[in-house]
Amino acid sequence: MKKSLIRNYAKLIARVGANIRPGQRVVIAAQTDQSAFVTLLAEECYRAGAAQVTCDWQDQALEKLASRFESVRELGAVTAWEEERLRERAQTLPVTIKLLSADPDGMQGADREKLMRAAQARSAITKPYTDSMTNRYQWCVAAVPSVGWAKKIFPAERSNTAVQRLWELILSVSRADGKDPLTDWMWHNRALRAACDKLNALHLTSLEYKSANGTDLRVGLIGQARFIAGKKATADGAPFNPNIPTEECFTTPKRGEAEGVVYAVKPLSYGGELIEDFWLRFEGGRAVDCGAARGEDLLRRILAMDEGAAYLGEAALVPYDSPVNRTGILFYNTLFDENACCHLALGRGYSNTVEGFASMGKDEFAALGVNDSSVHVDFMIGSEDLNIVGITETGARVPVFEHGTWSAALR
Repeated sequence: MKKSLIRNYAKLIARVGANIRPGQRVVIAAQTDQSAFVTLLAEECYRAGAAQVTCDWQDQALEKLASRFESVRELGAVTAWEEERLRERAQTLPVTIKLLSADPDGMQGADREKLMRAAQARSAITKPYTDSMTNRYQWCVAAVPSVGWAKKIFPAERSNTAVQRLWELILSVSRADGKDPLTDWMWHNRALRAACDKLNALHLTSLEYKSANGTDLRVGLIGQARFIAGKKATADGAPFNPNIPTEECFTTPKRGEAEGVVYAVKPLSYGGELIEDFWLRFEGGRAVDCGAARGEDLLRRILAMDEGAAYLGEAALVPYDSPVNRTGILFYNTLFDENACCHLALGRGYSNTVEGFASMGKDEFAALGVNDSSVHVDFMIGSEDLNIVGITETGARVPVFEHGTWSAALR
């Protein structure tokens, strides 16, 4: 892989994704096998004006060992220095870049019950800090190939070849392999914004999803919420692109207003394990039952993580013929697979979809119907024959998606 292409990708993450402003501090979260790209990205962050760049190193193998040998008490503990770091970051609001590269099967065999209980314990301490940062800082999630992830996608290839092929895919669907990725993203953001404008002009109150696989679901929408996409902004107006790649137009559904059954069309990789061929049934907005060919126990544990985990926090529209889906590749990574087709998310809703979010607080969001949870888990539901009908404030029924893509009225 040409180093110039990888450098352009790092530049895209720093300047378009995180949109670092002069004098800001930057924190990069990455796996320990990604030091070469982290070094390149850090240089681009400094060139963009960063005052300081640090890295929070993670290691999937060590996490799996910890799940085996440590007690729930130890795994769930938030040490004094960790809490102090959270407190300091909640005050200084560094730009945060997360690089995904973990093996989709890397945590298979880990004690999931222990990990879930530990995550609940940690969340009780960490969530107030992370909540206080919501909408106040720039962040970006992107991805870098690893051998484990690449071999999952290309099991018949040698390791070096598999990594090379995954690099090519990531750069392509991230619109980072052209001569001027920054300009390409400017036009991409404009196209996504135009699609959202058309959706918002409809003043929809609910969406009805139907496909031949059995999906038959109605999801209520929040009156003050809007569809947003691509470029976002903090409460003080700083723009950034939180996901590279992105193809979605999304909004926050109304808590308590989801009825019916929905079937996933792609596996869900969660915490280094896979959930496959699964479905969820909603009543009164809550997922009251589910099933899966693989990973059902994990799915049920996700739904039980906290009081809001079984409610919906996102409804995203992505054409079935998106660039990600056209690759024909299952990435086993939510960042990519969610941008292949329409998806929903369990758990935490996005408050920045609400008009006037900058001047609102947690209680006001809750009153509007924005769900709160310690988790946000996207799952893909967009089949080739998916039809979505939007219900307007006047009760009119408007085709939004037909046969897996935008209806004629919204193209």
